Amino acid sequence: MKVKDIARILEELAPLAHAEDFDNTGLLVGDPHTTVTGVLVTLDTLENVIDEAIRKECNLVISFHPIIFKGLKKLTGSTYVERVVMKAISNGISIYSMHTALDNSPLGVNAKICEVLGIQNPTILIPKKRTLKKLTTYVPKDQANALKEVLFNAGAGAIGKYDHCSFTTEGIGSFKATEGANPTVGAIGQTHYEDEAQINVVFSFEKEKNILQALFKNHPYEEVAYEIFTLDNQNQDIGMGMLGSLPKEMEEKAFLELVKQKMGTPTIRHSEFQGKTVKKVAVLGGSGAFAISAAKRAKADVFLTADLKYHDFFQAEKELLLADIGHFESEQFTKDLLVDHLRKKITNFAVALSESITNPIKYL
Repeated sequence: MKVKDIARILEELAPLAHAEDFDNTGLLVGDPHTTVTGVLVTLDTLENVIDEAIRKECNLVISFHPIIFKGLKKLTGSTYVERVVMKAISNGISIYSMHTALDNSPLGVNAKICEVLGIQNPTILIPKKRTLKKLTTYVPKDQANALKEVLFNAGAGAIGKYDHCSFTTEGIGSFKATEGANPTVGAIGQTHYEDEAQINVVFSFEKEKNILQALFKNHPYEEVAYEIFTLDNQNQDIGMGMLGSLPKEMEEKAFLELVKQKMGTPTIRHSEFQGKTVKKVAVLGGSGAFAISAAKRAKADVFLTADLKYHDFFQAEKELLLADIGHFESEQFTKDLLVDHLRKKITNFAVALSESITNPIKYL
């Protein structure tokens, strides 16, 4: 199995196309065609992680956070980033990062937080916009169903918990084949009228290439008439954060004590208690101050995230409880998620959970 094969399996969980534009995901160090001897999964790629990979004979490190975030202009070993990259290269170790691709996945970082805390029926807190597209094409009426099945199999027509979604209208299409054409129906130089079906299907933007390949390969016409539109609709299957409910209401302090226990954080920084029970919970692993307003709009009783600054806590405005549970703590179970996914997909292959400590923050 090669690095590119592992990458393909990871993208089944979190397509890199779903990562944020500012991010640096995918293969950061190494050759995609390298044969993998073993995989080590970590939250951060530091020198001690590379040392662990060497000891465990793993030549692929899968890291949630990217070790290379901004451009590297030199490799002299003067920074921890340069030293990690140099050590990985000199020992033939590839590094692959998931980061915001996994943040935006409905089965990713925030789903794992919900699972650990027992939050039920989670939905995306901030659905991603402009990731849905619509394909419109025209086909002879008697071949419409066959073409729709091909498009469905390529990934079109999936909306939320439904698939095979489409809308079809019927009409009369016209065309005239000119010299050099090879028309499926009609004759050269004559205007032809055909009973046609107009097919409309929605799809997630990263599937466009496969869907168009399926369309061109299976459409009966020599020249395929089609249109693709980018939609402003929110994509309920992709986005940051999650919102769900506790099995039963809890007092605010009791809930935060539960979070401390489950997430293993020594201390939680929080806004003023509101004196009400907690039922509806919003979560966003990592730095999530940007989502405070979304949690308020969703009428969450509490918003769990990390890296809140002094003035961020003022935004609670007696509408909800804000809780900073720590950056590392909020994302720590991400590596377990990745290991479980890989072990289910690749049996009898060495996939190890890193034992190296990478949390840079200590508590007194």
